[in-house]
Amino acid sequence: MSETVKVSIVGKVQGVGFRPFIYQLANEYGLKGTVQNNMDGVEVFVEGELAQVELFLQSIEQKVPRLSRIDQMVIHKESYKGYKDFSIIKSRRQGTSQLVIPVDAGVCDECLSDMNDPNNSRYQYPFITCTQCGPRYTIIDELPYDRPFTSMAHFDLCPICESEYNDPIDRRHHAQPIACPECGPHIKLVSNDGSTVAEYEEALKLAGQFLLEGKIMAVKGIGGFHLCCDASNDEAVALMRKRKNRPNRPLAVMSFSIDHVKDFAVVSAEEEQMLKSPEAPIVILKKQTDDHLAEKVAPDMKTIGVMLPYAPLHYLLLKEVDERTLVMTSANASGLPIVYKNEECSQYLGEIADFYLIHNRNILHPSDDSIVQMVQGSTDFFRKSRGYSPDALFSKKNVDGIVSFGGQQKTTFALGRNHQVFIGPHIGDLDSLNTLEHYKNELQHLLKWVKPNQEIGVIDYHPNYQTRQLVNEFSFKEVVEVQHHHAHMAACLADNGIEEKTFAIILDGTGYGFDGNIWGFEVFYGDCKEVERLAHLHYTALPGGEACIREPWRNAVGMLLTLLGEEGFKISEQLFPAHKEALPVLRAMVEKGLNTVYAGSCGRLFDAVSSMLGICDKSTYDGEAAISLSELANVDQKVDAYSYEIKEHEQQLIFNFSRMLLEIVEEMTSGKDVKDISTAFHETIVQALVDGMNRLHMTFPQYNKKIVLSGGSFHNRYLKKRLIACLSTAGFEVYTHHRIPCNDGGLSYGQLMVAASKREERTCV
Repeated sequence: MSETVKVSIVGKVQGVGFRPFIYQLANEYGLKGTVQNNMDGVEVFVEGELAQVELFLQSIEQKVPRLSRIDQMVIHKESYKGYKDFSIIKSRRQGTSQLVIPVDAGVCDECLSDMNDPNNSRYQYPFITCTQCGPRYTIIDELPYDRPFTSMAHFDLCPICESEYNDPIDRRHHAQPIACPECGPHIKLVSNDGSTVAEYEEALKLAGQFLLEGKIMAVKGIGGFHLCCDASNDEAVALMRKRKNRPNRPLAVMSFSIDHVKDFAVVSAEEEQMLKSPEAPIVILKKQTDDHLAEKVAPDMKTIGVMLPYAPLHYLLLKEVDERTLVMTSANASGLPIVYKNEECSQYLGEIADFYLIHNRNILHPSDDSIVQMVQGSTDFFRKSRGYSPDALFSKKNVDGIVSFGGQQKTTFALGRNHQVFIGPHIGDLDSLNTLEHYKNELQHLLKWVKPNQEIGVIDYHPNYQTRQLVNEFSFKEVVEVQHHHAHMAACLADNGIEEKTFAIILDGTGYGFDGNIWGFEVFYGDCKEVERLAHLHYTALPGGEACIREPWRNAVGMLLTLLGEEGFKISEQLFPAHKEALPVLRAMVEKGLNTVYAGSCGRLFDAVSSMLGICDKSTYDGEAAISLSELANVDQKVDAYSYEIKEHEQQLIFNFSRMLLEIVEEMTSGKDVKDISTAFHETIVQALVDGMNRLHMTFPQYNKKIVLSGGSFHNRYLKKRLIACLSTAGFEVYTHHRIPCNDGGLSYGQLMVAASKREERTCV
């Protein structure tokens, strides 16, 4: 009995070898028909014996290529077509654009094998690729994803590549970046004075030689340039830091293999799997006690960010430096987006890099490396960009026509189409015109590809965020404001598929509250539609506003003055003698309310204690004071918590750590180890929050005992591990982020889910 069916497949099905897979599957079962890319995904017409058609349909979902993902597969019976064979036909640029945009993937083992084979035509070719690896998102100009709509369009295929490209059983069939030394891109080594030093193999050889000599190199990868140097060369690392004006922030490194990584870092099975994944992110690992890298790679840190080579060029370069580990940090001037164009090197990197290792495959969409850590076997994303973005997430809710703009720091945007959420790549902090332009360019491209209806624009409640001006450049029917920490909570709820009301603990640095103060140490109860604020940190003064973030000692003084008055002033004189002349000025600012805002923020509490302990007086990067303090805490050490108070005010619980600060000063004076103080401080935060949650449960026994944890402070391993353990022991069901960053990189996702939920509520009334 013959059967003819049409199969419409939506998901991650373009740029992943899906059509050749379908072709080979159809031939395996003796079927005839066609397979075609369109703006919705992939469309298949197949004809043959009923039993074989059924086996074919089952195999599609069971045997999908490693980079693909099927979100939806719709099957319709059709009338007999009379196909003569099975063929891959030309893509159709019609449809409602339901497809998932293909993301970049690290080089696969098969291509590495080819590249290392002296008898292979692509031996040591830096741009080897196939349907299962290589650039995707970063080279796309238009959809659907076909070579003429990528930055590979101007590279005419040689006869051999063209034969592979058109051969349905070849793994490079319709691999859009396919290339070889005869017809593809090539590398060039350029001095920072603009002169060409070498090209092709000689460029690679000299680049390795210069790195071994201690030079600093800008290397063009898949998503942009990296600045690199020999990670074991103290002088080279110190010079890079000086030139980049990055005195303390940890630098990421790239190692040739897992075995090389294990020479200086501890690697769990889950971390190894993440390092080797097609997404190839930077993974935060625990340092070995006797690591051989330069001390200034990650100074005063117990951890280090590591990645494996994910572009063929990386492998070849590491070979040239005798497989030494290299520093690989994003090539950008401080506060600016990553450099990704050859012509930008001189302007932005000329005073940092000695040489540029460039190539002529244009990057159309820059994408920073993703960063992740594994905590108790679960993923915790610091940044979700290259390898992941802008892959779509499925939503239970209809999110169509919603565009959310994120926050001010670690910014991303998100677009809703039907039940798909597209989160854009990491943009960064919207503090410069360059970053704003980068934000707008990437947003416009994704809007063009995804084609949402643009009905609702969503922004942060903060009155001064740049996104408030950006949203006015569009013609949305409605603009929705979402409070910062509600967006954090909603992101974690949606990340875990939770729709009912729950508790939430939100710990982060800065978020504008409904009362005009800075929030960031919050306990909520609610859902994506609405929240009730149940508890928060006692507000303390930030004299000088944002200056307190850059100079944590100011924050500490403001906190001590607010909580302890004259005694706090005397303690400030004791702790900060270098700023003795400024202390009366800060006191006057607090007393008179001059250029002073009030905050109840976890980030600012960590900053204050870090400064009081003499760990960080001035932050050179975002979160430095808090990170440095957390690095000293030992989650395996049993300690007693300091004293704290939880008071009730206007039907809310208020956490007050005045007594804790006094006890910390007393222990400092007595000479107690700063590591022990840091651990006890962390434990105090945990115990206070658990105590507060138990009180709230007693007050509201009818409330659901599920609780979500969100906000950037939950990158802190101690807080995350201990809160999960202690809250679980207290009977709470605890949920954390696993697909979306808990920091502000996840805000756009949360904003979008809040807007979708509010719209759903209105339509149901």
